[in-house]
Amino acid sequence: MKTVRNLKVKLQTCAIACLMAFTACNNYLDIVPDDGLPSLETAFSLRSTAISYLYTCYGFMPLEGSLDGDFGMMTGDELWSIYDRRESTGDWTGVLFNIARGFQSASSLYLNDWDGIYQGIRCCNILIEEIGTVPDLPEWERLQWIAEAKFLKAWYHFHLMRKWGPIPIIRENLPIYASVDEVRVSRDPIDECFDYVLQLLDEAILDLPLKVQSRDELGRITKPVAAAMKAKIAVFAASPLFNNNDQQVTLANRDGTRLFATKTAEEAKARWDSAVIACSEAIRICDEASMKLFRHQSRVNLSDTIMRELDLRNAITEKWNDEIIWTNTHTPLSANERLQRCSSPNLQANDYPDMPGLRGHIQPPLKIVEMFHTNHGIPIENDLAWNTIDPYSFRSGGDSERWYIRRDYTTVNLNFDREPRFYAWLGFDGGIWYGQKAEVNDPLPGDLFWVACRAGGAQRKIGYDWGPVTGYYTKKLVHYENRQTSATGYSCIQYPWPMLRLADLYLLYAEAVNESEGPDGAHGSDMFRYIDLVRSRAGLPGVKKAWDDYSDTPGKYNTQAGMREIIHRERLIELSFEGQRFWDLRRWKEVAAEYEKGVYGFKVTAVRPEDYYQKLMLADQKFALKDYFWPIATSLIEQNPNLVQNIGW
Repeated sequence: MKTVRNLKVKLQTCAIACLMAFTACNNYLDIVPDDGLPSLETAFSLRSTAISYLYTCYGFMPLEGSLDGDFGMMTGDELWSIYDRRESTGDWTGVLFNIARGFQSASSLYLNDWDGIYQGIRCCNILIEEIGTVPDLPEWERLQWIAEAKFLKAWYHFHLMRKWGPIPIIRENLPIYASVDEVRVSRDPIDECFDYVLQLLDEAILDLPLKVQSRDELGRITKPVAAAMKAKIAVFAASPLFNNNDQQVTLANRDGTRLFATKTAEEAKARWDSAVIACSEAIRICDEASMKLFRHQSRVNLSDTIMRELDLRNAITEKWNDEIIWTNTHTPLSANERLQRCSSPNLQANDYPDMPGLRGHIQPPLKIVEMFHTNHGIPIENDLAWNTIDPYSFRSGGDSERWYIRRDYTTVNLNFDREPRFYAWLGFDGGIWYGQKAEVNDPLPGDLFWVACRAGGAQRKIGYDWGPVTGYYTKKLVHYENRQTSATGYSCIQYPWPMLRLADLYLLYAEAVNESEGPDGAHGSDMFRYIDLVRSRAGLPGVKKAWDDYSDTPGKYNTQAGMREIIHRERLIELSFEGQRFWDLRRWKEVAAEYEKGVYGFKVTAVRPEDYYQKLMLADQKFALKDYFWPIATSLIEQNPNLVQNIGW
């Protein structure tokens, strides 16, 4: 009777949390079962009800790709907006923008999901414990479902670790009769947290399929998803924020247990060695699943420049393409449309002026724009061709730039002679923007849309919360086939948010190899191969050729420190606006240096180029040691005094 009673309590608690967590369902993996939540008596009585419970385990996924729910998107320095109020209701930016603006506190956390994620972990534990009682479930499927639950359990732990650092590990659910002391858990050391998560993923990989069997299963966990996520988590475990972090050595439980260990150089390096193996195995599994970097297949005649742009844009916006390893199907498609609307200017202003649904007020600061490479594949500050060029002096578009910049339009040198990703992923004053109207077969450059966001232009600033903020748009997030259909109508190609794609994995491998053995180690040739694959798709020469032929620092790639800078820059560019920069800068412990650069934009209310192209500071971000991790809510610590607070909070 005790077992039955415990199951009922566990199911009831989990069902209530699931009911609160579910906000929408998508067209592939139905996270909310059609017949509602499983009842206490029937949850594991048949396969048909047990699979509904499996889907509840997916239902606790945070809303990546959503302005309201992606903890890496509006929380850092990569995207900026104009809202200066702290309330979350009614605005388009999302409450998480307040973290970027420095308003986080232990007494009032923004979108605190500590309890919700732990509830998801408990639901996964229930499935793992009870799935063996389902009478009509084949053994192979039972093992697969357990593997999916183990993956989700591992990912939920990792999600908490990224935010809070060391956390309590929940290996098994506590029984209903657990004592108060048993319930008041303590935080586990960070290395134990990572070891447990990686162990769960090792167990999951064994019983997961290489691919889903039908379209209805898109979004479910497969072997490539688990292997690639293991690779990513292994790299996080090896990174300076978590591995031998001497700034966190004073963080300890009340019994004296230190949560960050002091390690020898060999012990710290061992984490990177393990990451190399994990990344290599993930690449092998993705190859076995026929995954490859995305290339656009056009049905019309387009220039090589536009084709390259669509290779890059559609790697993110073309749903279920061969590069995407894992997508978050829990994020509502309505949130994806909202993200695109906030990223896009009004591109048919002549036909439908003052389109209220396209406010274009989420934009990257100038330091992000400056970060992209030149057309030689190296930073502006290292390109010999830019030695005598002022990036902010004026220049007009000519014939050689006709696919990128409106002919005879005056803009700044910053927008000329940049890499293809700059033009594919950024919109700017005077810039060409392919798409957004009926497809043009073999178009002329002068027929394509272009952005004019100075005052008086079609995409000008219309109101306080309507129009450009910095002067640059995140074209990367906007599907090229979106259409304005009327004064208020917008036809949007929605896509599930890519959590992991192959380019990310390739760059993780390059980083792990460099940190493990340097650029001239046993895997050095593979390191250059995979970073150069990403660069080649972006239309850039390989690392060695670019730095030797065009830079002021030939051979920079020959040292571990030099190659580290190259790889970090490549990740920040390739994964820009995908919610990765926030986490990467933290795990590298490079946030403070980036925040010191300030948040700048152009004077977007001006008419003349000499007035518009002034750099104005929009924000002076502060960053302290405490900001590497979220504070644990004061209310949680009051309920459980064994939870020690993070440093500085």
